[in-house]
Amino acid sequence: MRRLRGYAPCRSFTTKLKRRLAVAAIAATTLSMALSSTALAAQNCKLMLHGINVAGAEFGQPGDPYGQGYIYPSKETIDSLAQDKFNAIRLPFLWERLQPTLNGVFDATELSRMQTTIAAARDNDMIVILDPHNYARYRGQVIGSPDVPVEAFADFWKRLSAVFANDDDIIFGLMNEPHDIEAPEWLTAANAAIAAIRNIGAGNLIFVPGTAWTGAHSWEQTFYGPSNASVMTGVVDPVNNFAFEVHQYSDADFSGKANDCSHIDGAVDAIKNFTDWLNANNYQGFLGEFGTTDQINCLRGLKQMVDIIQNDQKAWVGWAYWASGEWWPKDAPMIIHPDLRNGGSAQLRTLQPILADDGTPRNVCEGG
Repeated sequence: MRRLRGYAPCRSFTTKLKRRLAVAAIAATTLSMALSSTALAAQNCKLMLHGINVAGAEFGQPGDPYGQGYIYPSKETIDSLAQDKFNAIRLPFLWERLQPTLNGVFDATELSRMQTTIAAARDNDMIVILDPHNYARYRGQVIGSPDVPVEAFADFWKRLSAVFANDDDIIFGLMNEPHDIEAPEWLTAANAAIAAIRNIGAGNLIFVPGTAWTGAHSWEQTFYGPSNASVMTGVVDPVNNFAFEVHQYSDADFSGKANDCSHIDGAVDAIKNFTDWLNANNYQGFLGEFGTTDQINCLRGLKQMVDIIQNDQKAWVGWAYWASGEWWPKDAPMIIHPDLRNGGSAQLRTLQPILADDGTPRNVCEGG
């Protein structure tokens, strides 16, 4: 039977990452209590995710055949990344493939593919972050529009959370990189999804992005209207078991699309500034995507970004590098390939000193 439980985004490890997060059981009535992040943190232990995005299931268009337009990660890929000591994977997928009709049932075959990948991760004691990689859209229409009402987004999360409710190794990432939607409208959608998750009885940790591609560098900017920094403090979670997800790249426009790291110093500064915002507002964060090329100054900046997170585990629950997966071209500049390290070897070597601790805690349980 599944256990009803609540945990802050933190846990301690011994010699390896356990399959399930060790959490304290909470009564069902706790779902209606607004516990503070501080209170939850004091009750639990530290968790630091050392993750990697494993791309493939979000590739192509919704109608593409499986194995031609898109693919889920193979067991061999998951095994390889576990051997590298990554303790979590962020699993991108397309909303439309899992739920072909808004408010409709899930496609059983697609759900089975997702569950097979999750089983491979569980075999390696890895946590899975579910990531609908849709940019706050469904078939190209933005959430909150007449074609994709907020209620449909909530329905999606009601159904998905029912499948994985209180599975301690499953984290819910609400949405990848919302954009061209103002922060107040996105907050409404995010809160509706959180309410649907909690109403189903799921206490899983939730990662909540902002709009403007949820960039750490854009968190306090107002070119989309009110800033994430001013609006997203309105997140409502009855069990306060969430963290804010940001992404941060180092090329000229911070998109991660260019083969350069011309703004690596700006990327490091963005992580510093977002850390300050988290601490000032008593929140926690997760760096869901980041990556860089293999020039020495880029790798130095990569390590600086990770060190900021590792050294402030009050503010951060971890990070997930972008990316890995079988279908990337071998010359993709940021990709850590799982096969014989044909790519990403310098980036992997940069991360290895942190990965090598195999989940050993940097912090002990608070108050104990």
